[in-house]
Amino acid sequence: MTDKIFREGDRSDEVADIQTRLRSLGMHIEDEPGLFGAGTKQAVRAFQQLRGVVADGIVGRHTWNELVESGWKLNDRVLYMRHPPFRGDDILALQARLNALGFDAGREDGILGRDTDRAIRAFQREYGVAEDGIVGIKTYAALSGLRIDRPVTAAGLREELRRSERGGVFDSLVVVDPGHGGDDPGARGPNDTCEADVCWDIAGRLAGHLVESGAKVRFTRTEADGPEEPERAQRANSIGGELFVSLHLNSHHEPTAEGASTYYFRTSRSGAVLAEHVQSALVDLGLKDGRTHASSYPVLKETRMPAILVEPAHITNPDDEKRLDDPEFREAVAHALGRAIASYYEEPPERPNR
Repeated sequence: MTDKIFREGDRSDEVADIQTRLRSLGMHIEDEPGLFGAGTKQAVRAFQQLRGVVADGIVGRHTWNELVESGWKLNDRVLYMRHPPFRGDDILALQARLNALGFDAGREDGILGRDTDRAIRAFQREYGVAEDGIVGIKTYAALSGLRIDRPVTAAGLREELRRSERGGVFDSLVVVDPGHGGDDPGARGPNDTCEADVCWDIAGRLAGHLVESGAKVRFTRTEADGPEEPERAQRANSIGGELFVSLHLNSHHEPTAEGASTYYFRTSRSGAVLAEHVQSALVDLGLKDGRTHASSYPVLKETRMPAILVEPAHITNPDDEKRLDDPEFREAVAHALGRAIASYYEEPPERPNR
């Protein structure tokens, strides 16, 4: 089902399943079961907005995965580290609870990886539960019996402290992800400007500025390569990057749509800080402010480091396309991104309220 696309007008058992999942989340749908009507589209868009997915009212792979993950509640199933990892809102709740109790489960992303496994085992060890990394009846019972007074967890603070310990961009390892590539050209402008080519050019220029600042840079792909988003995230994780910057261009059916936007994963405090620095730098170039947005794009959700996805312009806007065709503009964008990354490292971390 994950490779299918469902939109208004479709009728099938799969659509009925989508409707059931949406209703279980409190969405009101008046369409008859199995018919993807206007009511289902409205519910899908509302769900997408809540989850940081492009709100197009279409259920593709990304939206379907988020629907499945949102259906899991803590204590619905036995959890443990495996490959591929468990994903879901039950794991998100588990990570939040462990972090609030002082066990470092890493970023709260709903993916049961190494950090969460270590936190589970540390919790089990301290609270007298068999240290097997399996969250079953006894571990759930121990977790549910503990009161948590802190309204927020320490995951974001730890992320910020790691940044402050770096003290600057010098010797940091930044992973740059040029969008699309290979058989995937991305969007095209009115004059056939290719998104993948522009992203590759800006990525190379950005890498040059970062290296001049003393940083180390790795790419997620070659010029002829076009890996899927999860593979890009996995490459960044295996490299051991400290920061992840994905470059894309926006597109819209309305050719007058314009502006720069920057996205970050919704539970990443450092990602949000970096996004603000980058967005401010792009607006300083005279670009319309499309603001920063919390999102659950796989390249943001599945990377283990602070990550952003940047769309400095709309390739479908004729005026923006002309700018993007100009090497001086691409250089200005790359320079602005490099300055923003440097300023991100220089900003002191936010101190928690006491």
